[in-house]
Amino acid sequence: MDGIGYFVAAIVILFVLVGWVYNGLVRARNRVDNAWGQVDVQLRRRYDLIPNLVETVKGYASHEKATFEAVVEARAASQSATTVETQAQAENMLTGALRQLFALAEAYPELKAAPNFQSLQQELSETEGKIAIARQIYNDATLTYNNAVQTVPRNIVASLLGFRPKPYFEASGDERSAPQVDF
Repeated sequence: MDGIGYFVAAIVILFVLVGWVYNGLVRARNRVDNAWGQVDVQLRRRYDLIPNLVETVKGYASHEKATFEAVVEARAASQSATTVETQAQAENMLTGALRQLFALAEAYPELKAAPNFQSLQQELSETEGKIAIARQIYNDATLTYNNAVQTVPRNIVASLLGFRPKPYFEASGDERSAPQVDF
């Protein structure tokens, strides 16, 4: 083999390696996107439960308008969030508003005993657990992807082809725990 043959072989090998790295980055990015889709499914389920929960509590505590409005506004903000960061902030607001709603329900024993409320409370509790699992899966997929994008030699290919690190879905401060729904 002459010098041109070695050069062509090196180019072919480099092309194959870049393709292999690129495909791995695409697979990692797709896992992150899929994991985010699973988070979104659970958040939508949560959003669907909230109006029924608010209406049930309203029947017992209709004079607590500010609490109901806070929950409705937080739900709307969560539904309209467009990035992982704004979604996390909106979810933190919604979690706080739901805590207020459940604290309000504590003052009404007949509400706590109502079958409809108990059913909604159980569904929300299950959904909160599913959201926590979906967030964990998303963050794990994001970690894998970010490691691929930021470590040598993949970071070279990633920066050349426009792959950027993805944000984690993080709760802040007191919102790091699910709303208390245990009555």
